[in-house]
This record gives sequence, C-alpha cells and structure tokens, in this order.
Amino acid sequence: MASNQKNLSTYSYKNLKDISKSNFAIVVSEWNDEITGSLYAGALQTLINNGAKEKNIVRKDVPGSYELVLGAQWMASKKSIDAVICLGCVIQGETRHFDFICHAVAQGLNDVALKYNKPIIFGVLTTDNHSQALDRAGGKYGNKGDEAAITAIKMLSF
Repeated sequence: MASNQKNLSTYSYKNLKDISKSNFAIVVSEWNDEITGSLYAGALQTLINNGAKEKNIVRKDVPGSYELVLGAQWMASKKSIDAVICLGCVIQGETRHFDFICHAVAQGLNDVALKYNKPIIFGVLTTDNHSQALDRAGGKYGNKGDEAAITAIKMLSF
C-alpha cells in the first residue's frame, strides 16, 4: 500500500468492517527482534485503533522468518482465528540464503492462506541492510506492521 511518497503506512480507511469481535493471531519472528518488535508494536496498535479488542489478539513467537509458515498454519487451523499476521525481517547477506528464505516464506504463507481460506498476511521485510529495515519498522518510511494489520482488516472486510 505504499504511496508515491514511499510511506508504507499510508492507507485508505474506506469500507473497513467492525473488527471488535474478530480474533487475530500475530506470528512474530524472533530473528532481528529489534525490527520485528517494532513491527509487532505497530500491528498491535493499528488493530486496537481500528476496534480490535486486545483480548482477541494473540502473539506467537517463532525462531526465524522461515518458521513463520508453520506458525501461521498452526494458528490458521484454529477455527477461532479469523486472520493471521506474520511479521519478520530478512536482511540480505553475502550468500543466496536470503533468496531461498524469502521465496520459501512468501510461497509458504500464500499456500497457508489458500489452504485455510483465511487472510494470512505477509508482513516480512526483505531489505538489503539493517538501516533499510529500521526505516520500515517505524522509521522514515512508516511501519510495515501498521500496513500488515490494516491489510488483515481489509481482507476481513472483503
């Protein structure tokens, strides 16, 4: 939902449903926890600001972004969960590991969404360096966690 100003947290409030009775799971990667903690704070606040009840939001931590897929599947399999927001951060290194992880996570989360017919939101930063990640986790380009939360709300409003 990035705008031409590159603010990732700019989005439309049109056609949002009442989410006061919706249940959300937020699955958070522990790897790069400075970044993912900020993403989580943004997602949580956006959900609450838009009417979600804190008691209806569960956080589950996984070791890394690769594990977001199985964590999302476990949460999506619960009938009580309406949407799963996955938050992670993969920073480019010197090897192709970055490419394999990013592809596996993107494809895996897509597969979980289709399997369970629920919004499974890809809130994973895939940046070249730590500075770019900070810029997108509450820095000058907003907070991708905000965007992930509003995406979940919009998909529930579909």
